[in-house]
Amino acid sequence: MSVLNLETIECRRSGGVAWLTLNRPDALNAWTRQLGEELTQALDEVTADRQVRAVVLTGAGRAFSSGADLRSGVGSVSEGGAPDVRSELREVYHPLILRVRTLPKPVISAVNGPAVGIGASLALASDLIVAAESAYFLMAFVNIGLGLDGGASHTLVARVGHARAFEIAYLGERIAAQTALGWGLVNEVVADDRLAERVTELAERLAAGPPGSYAAIKRTINDRAYAGFSELLDLEADLQQERAESKDFAEGVLAFLQKRPANFTGQ
Repeated sequence: MSVLNLETIECRRSGGVAWLTLNRPDALNAWTRQLGEELTQALDEVTADRQVRAVVLTGAGRAFSSGADLRSGVGSVSEGGAPDVRSELREVYHPLILRVRTLPKPVISAVNGPAVGIGASLALASDLIVAAESAYFLMAFVNIGLGLDGGASHTLVARVGHARAFEIAYLGERIAAQTALGWGLVNEVVADDRLAERVTELAERLAAGPPGSYAAIKRTINDRAYAGFSELLDLEADLQQERAESKDFAEGVLAFLQKRPANFTGQ
């Protein structure tokens, strides 16, 4: 890998393994447009680098990612004055998720702590997920009046089936790592102090394997299990924009910032 001058993503290569670390630890690796753009740059780099044979996604500090950075504001606004979430999803976040899902190399998410919202969606888009015992997953979208995005409406179903997917998405509750393992949401759970060691071991095994085989396997599984994924991302973006223009979303964000229960009215 060439040296990338990125602020929010730390990139390093060890042998045939590229480690891409979300690097906003003070904000629990919350997503911003910059983080999305820089992670896309890093993924472009590892895709082009023939020496990279496996990719690991993880988070700096005590979180994998706390989701969208609501504390930094909603970014651009639409013509009607509502947050323009559609543009950010279509231009940055969803192409990034699609890149992870279609990258012709094994992608492992090393979930070292909370994986929330779009952060959980990123982990679910990877091929394998290894979680620390203290980690948890939270599809928090419903808690602020939103639908699912980041492809979660597909990746959840692909991993746990539609019954569990509805439960996870509707209830918006924390799913502990061991529960996630039992539900098939993750592949493996290890002690916190063994996460890096175990993921290194797994990634190095994949890096030593046949890259053409992995690319073929991923392509065929994607064709069966992720058919229509790109179109679904567009639908998620459109529906998320509808939700962003609702009073319930404004109330959900305000309640989150004020650390109180939201009072949703259906408007």
